[in-house]
Amino acid sequence: MISETEYKRIGWHSRRGMLELDLVLGPFYRDQLLKLADSEQQLYIKLLTCEDQDMFRWFLKAELPEDPEIATIVKLILEHNRSLA
Repeated sequence: MISETEYKRIGWHSRRGMLELDLVLGPFYRDQLLKLADSEQQLYIKLLTCEDQDMFRWFLKAELPEDPEIATIVKLILEHNRSLA
């Protein structure tokens, strides 16, 4: 389980400065991060170390991440966003 301080730090890193990514990551961070298993939370943190352009292509479904762990968290985020539509 992540601490409140860590949660806030992750929130800060979820803000990417690219509106399209902010619109994808922000709701997932707010709605789902604390509900995830510890291992999935760690995958989200790992995702935040990726390049913005890579994430942009993954969320547009133009490419799949080569790393299967990153692909797992990308899939969870995309599923969450579909549930909001």
